[in-house]
Amino acid sequence: MYANYHTHTARCGHATGTEREYVENAIKGGCRILGFSDHTPQFYDGDFYPDREKMRPDKLEDYVDTVLALKKEYAGEILIRLGLEVEYFPKHFDELMTFLGQFPFEYLILGQHCVGNGQEEDPSVFRETQDPAVLRWYVRQCIEGMQTGRFIYLAHPDVLRYSGETEPYLEEMRRLCVYARELSMPLEINLNGVIRHRNYPNRMFWEIAADVGNTVLIGSDAHRAEDVARQEAAAEAMELVEELHLTLLTDLEERLTL
Repeated sequence: MYANYHTHTARCGHATGTEREYVENAIKGGCRILGFSDHTPQFYDGDFYPDREKMRPDKLEDYVDTVLALKKEYAGEILIRLGLEVEYFPKHFDELMTFLGQFPFEYLILGQHCVGNGQEEDPSVFRETQDPAVLRWYVRQCIEGMQTGRFIYLAHPDVLRYSGETEPYLEEMRRLCVYARELSMPLEINLNGVIRHRNYPNRMFWEIAADVGNTVLIGSDAHRAEDVARQEAAAEAMELVEELHLTLLTDLEERLTL
């Protein structure tokens, strides 16, 4: 992989390893650009905050300082970028953008793990569903997030564990892909799903993306330092790209406008 913009840190509560270990593994794996994009702090109603899912607000400053220090230290060996993976929760999105605006982030990626506003009662994409209403909700929220213009790409667009009828899936995911193409929003083939044998990458989704003509990129979504540049996982993703004749982007430097 030439570039990976999807890298987590232990601050999110479900990743391991130090930032330096991620950098060193990226260099060993041949990466020339490494973007850190840990799960952003989010704002929620009341005292609710999901354990082991999101960085807490009081950890953000240290995250920024650590990544920027490594960016300076490793200049000449690898280009390090400072970003975040953000969920679009409409109720608190403006508040979140104001909070993040205090820091020198270079990019944000959209990674929707819940619909609604991320509260306990809101459906998670990891919870299997046969309900087309949840599918439509997920697609609608991804589209609304993309329409904000704040994100450089959509991470794991096929993450939703939908096991209902095929026709609604084809219809809704085509709608998502068409909007992404119209907004010039790349879609990520996610290597965390490859490595952990999850329900994504979903070939049915990527067949739709190929037919619509979406641009794609490969993202490690690394939660362990050894996964940041896993060659065998990247090779499996490349097989999908080549089989379906997807348009692959090697880096997103032209999209870094924050």
